[in-house]
This record gives sequence, structure tokens and C-alpha cells, in this order.
Amino acid sequence: MEQIYSNYTEEDFKVWELLYNRQMKILPEMASKDYLEGLKIIQFDEKIPKFDEINKILTVETNWKVYSVPGLIADKEFFELMRNRNFCASTWLRKMKELDYLEEPDMFHDVFGHVPLLTNKAFCKFLEELCRIASDHIENKNVVEAIARVYWFTVEFGLIREAKGLRIYGAGILSSSGECEYSLFSDKPNRFDYDVQKVMDTDYIKHKYQEEYFIIDSYEQLYNSIPEIEAKAKEIDDKGIIVKPAIQPQYK
Repeated sequence: MEQIYSNYTEEDFKVWELLYNRQMKILPEMASKDYLEGLKIIQFDEKIPKFDEINKILTVETNWKVYSVPGLIADKEFFELMRNRNFCASTWLRKMKELDYLEEPDMFHDVFGHVPLLTNKAFCKFLEELCRIASDHIENKNVVEAIARVYWFTVEFGLIREAKGLRIYGAGILSSSGECEYSLFSDKPNRFDYDVQKVMDTDYIKHKYQEEYFIIDSYEQLYNSIPEIEAKAKEIDDKGIIVKPAIQPQYK
């Protein structure tokens, strides 16, 4: 599948422009410094980006690339692509009436939310290894669910402690204006230091703002947790531990 740029409509361009400008008003004071640096490297702006141009940059930075998919794909294909540094991204954009509610991730979430951090080597090593573990255990749905929890609470909804305070690196938050403020400043959610066992033991939800967030101190911390994640995956596999799946999704 390819991104066919000529297929984008006037509404598509307007939706990207509106979402981009809305997020860029708030992210300089909320997003992690590495995400913001990645935005500059990738050179996103008000126009829908072209995947081939993104890939020229990513290849130099981390040897990753954006790989076009029609939407949500099977776990086996997803993790196999990701372990080989192919980041799965939709090419379609939400409609104007769907700016704040989606049932599956669109291009703005996939590309604006995720791609800037694909310029960070430590984060990319973590992502690659996490997906390798899932791929190696793909026939065990409980291991896959456990890895999905780690992915969810880091790649999608992770927070990071920086010199200027708590900041966002998870794409599910970065692409949502409402959850940006909620995740950092609301007194409703619980915020915990990153701990592999606790992450794997925590139920997650996809249809509303999160009730729990996990905070890392660095992307190296994530990468250094890979041996523990792999050991936990083996334990789940060996002992037949049951891990519950998430509730029906909503992406922002």
C-alpha cells in the first residue's frame, strides 16, 4: 500500500492544518524536549506530510521508516513490521466532524503523534525490541496482551520527567488537545513511576481519558527494561498466566 498524495481532499488538508495548529499552540510547554526536537528534524508543518520525504530523514536518523497500512492490522503483521523498523501508519485522515473522536487511529495520530520520536535512537531501540518480544510470542495471546500494556502505557500514553517538570511523550496524548492538559495537570488520574510489573498488572482503557499514567526518567530507562520485559513474557508463557485485553478503543 502507498500514500497517494493526490487523493487528499480539501477537507483533508484543512483537518491536518486545524489539528496541527491546535496542538502546536500547547505542545511547546507540554511535550518532551526530544519530541519537539523530532518535530524540527522531520519538518512537519501545516501541510499533510509526504511519507517518502519523512523516510529520507528517518533513514538517516535511526534507519526507521513509515510504512503505509490501511488501518488497524493483525497483531502478527504489526509486530513483524515494527521489529524490522517499519512504523505502521494510516494514510487517511478523520473528517471535520470527527476532530475529537475516532474509533481507530488516523494519520494525524500515527504520524504527528508518533513519528517525531522515531528520530530518538534510545526510544527506537526500545520500540524495536518490545515488538520483537511480542513477535517471538505471537501465538500466546496473553503475552501479546502484556506487551500491549507496556506499549500502551509508554509509546501511546507515556509521561517523562524532565528538567522543566513532567512532559508528554506518548502519541495518544500528544495528538489529543484535551488529554494533554488532563494528563499533566488533572488531579483525577494516578501517576506512577515506570515499573514493568506494575504496568503489566494495570488494566487499560481506550474509550476515555486514562486513569493511570506511568512516568519514565529517560528513554534509556525504557530500553534498559527490555530484559525484564522479556523475562516476564517468558514467565507468562511458561505459567499460562491470563492477561485481560483492553476495552473497545477510541483514538483522539
